[in-house]
Amino acid sequence: MDRRWTTRPQLVSYELSEASANITLNRPRVGKALSAAMVDMLDAAIERGLREGARIIVFRGAGKHMCTGFDLADIESSTDGDLLLRFVRIEQLLQKIYRCPLVTVAIGSGRVYGAGADLFTSCDRRISLPGTSFAFPGSGFGLILGARRLATRIGNDTARRILIAGRVIPASEAARLGLVTDLSEEADLASRVARLATKAVRLPARTVAALHSVTTSRDDDADLAALVNSASYPGLKDRITAYRQAIVQQRARSTDTPVVDLVELPRLSAAAAFVDTGKCRPGH
Repeated sequence: MDRRWTTRPQLVSYELSEASANITLNRPRVGKALSAAMVDMLDAAIERGLREGARIIVFRGAGKHMCTGFDLADIESSTDGDLLLRFVRIEQLLQKIYRCPLVTVAIGSGRVYGAGADLFTSCDRRISLPGTSFAFPGSGFGLILGARRLATRIGNDTARRILIAGRVIPASEAARLGLVTDLSEEADLASRVARLATKAVRLPARTVAALHSVTTSRDDDADLAALVNSASYPGLKDRITAYRQAIVQQRARSTDTPVVDLVELPRLSAAAAFVDTGKCRPGH
């Protein structure tokens, strides 16, 4: 049985097909940057999948990019407290995905940056399409978000090096490091996901849930505390603003920028006003 549901105003879509819950991020004009409303809708979609008995949840982005990061379209009117609350809600969403009692799959495409890369990292199976790149820029403005989950996937030392460097990671390197579990061509993607869905229902749901519980290394309270401590240090908004200004200046000097902004280039995200103020409209 298929059940389709699209949130209003179509920021996130949900479809249950047999045992597979397909959750799609639907803001292609802004690179699927995560607004507060979008985070709430993703949370609601996951809860719906659990209620309806899904055995596998598949996350993907409509259009070229899976998710280019954290939407900062309204940063000028935001306070440090506003930003802190939004980062906390994202961390809570990531923890929910990471501890899901069923199989979770992320399909990486285009740019998978910031909060989008953290969402990707939180899933069990992490499929990358050709040309995908990954980046974790939060440490550039002092934010500790998702570091433990990344370290679980690729090792403590490697995660630390990547977070300190803030560089873009191509799909081939991400696969070598273990961040990506599967490299797939677009033409093979549907069959690959179908095979994962078949495997997901091989065991009873309670057995899969138990396996997730005993094989998932996590400390939710410590991760949330680390985030809050880093984000509550005075001047969060100023740090983000200074970071984006440094990126703009670096891009003005070179077209080969070795570090990344919260989101990618103009018109891919509302937050890309960092580079092209006013050309992206929030909520589209």
